[in-house]
Amino acid sequence: MTPHRGRPAGGPWPRPVIRLPHEQELFARGRGVQDHLADAITAFAGSMVFVYVHMVWFAGWILINEGLFGQAAVFDPFPFGLLTMIVSLEAIFLSTFVMVSQNRQAARDTIRADLNFEASVRSEVWSTNLGRALGLDAEEIERQAQELIAANRARMNSEMGRPQP
Repeated sequence: MTPHRGRPAGGPWPRPVIRLPHEQELFARGRGVQDHLADAITAFAGSMVFVYVHMVWFAGWILINEGLFGQAAVFDPFPFGLLTMIVSLEAIFLSTFVMVSQNRQAARDTIRADLNFEASVRSEVWSTNLGRALGLDAEEIERQAQELIAANRARMNSEMGRPQP
């Protein structure tokens, strides 16, 4: 087998000279115990297991309090005021956990966007320098890129039924 672009045959790829931080590494540095707990609760609350547990819980609560196991077992008669209060409190806490997770996802998206921007800037600088070294006309390449971008936007807008700018 012959080497491919500086890679030894069968060997590992060489490490890049410039190491970009990974979004997950940056994001993980800021996570504490509370963040892990909020994410775990939100993940469970968004699962079908959560739905099934609640179906069994509500059915059991209603059956017990309708006297299925005798009047002595009834502790929250119709209209189930205690159940209503518990479900309302659960909704308040779950909505708070969802908002915490959404805020964390927004922070993660911001980190990802920043890293993507940095990578794009690096690519542009490298491309410009490589083009210059190859003797390419940067203005002509930019004009072609702008034409392709405009054509692609027009195609996407027409496919989505948007008016042309």
